[in-house]
Amino acid sequence: MPVLHAEVLTRFGHALSDPTRTRLLLALREGPGYPSELAEQLEVTRQRLSNHLACLRGCGLVVAVPEGRRSRYELADPRLAHALDDLLGVVLAVDPTACAVDEECC
Repeated sequence: MPVLHAEVLTRFGHALSDPTRTRLLLALREGPGYPSELAEQLEVTRQRLSNHLACLRGCGLVVAVPEGRRSRYELADPRLAHALDDLLGVVLAVDPTACAVDEECC
């Protein structure tokens, strides 16, 4: 696999490694959103949401669309919604002791 592919998947994995970022991506999968509404929906502070949006923008997964004095956030590419749907559709039988959420997996 080319190095570029590995880097892209690593960025995607980093984005999904945080529960708030995962919930944010899933919310944006449903459609664009505004920071205040997303913060309320995810029950996080605006500052925390802003930090996660910055991370997701840096990973190339979301974009900010200016609308006057506000910005609307959406997935950077519609195919990301399909990729998230595909990931959600995959059913894996995982031993919960093999990779705990709070521990690093091998």
